[in-house]
Amino acid sequence: MKELIEHIAQALVDHPDDVHVEEVEEDNGVVIELQVNDEDLGKVIGRRGRTASAMRALLSASATKRDTKASLEILE
Repeated sequence: MKELIEHIAQALVDHPDDVHVEEVEEDNGVVIELQVNDEDLGKVIGRRGRTASAMRALLSASATKRDTKASLEILE
């Protein structure tokens, strides 16, 4: 799941080397923390959050396939 978000984010941004993804285990599942260059933050979030919402939907589908829960946090 970490690799999925990392691949999508690197394809969206102008500075793919600045994409950092961490996977944090929690009681109720996994939290994927995404951090990008400040200039690319708008590209990852998208208009009205549509890009971030789509990434969350893909992550949720991937997590469901693995019989777990996952959430995406975009860090500033």
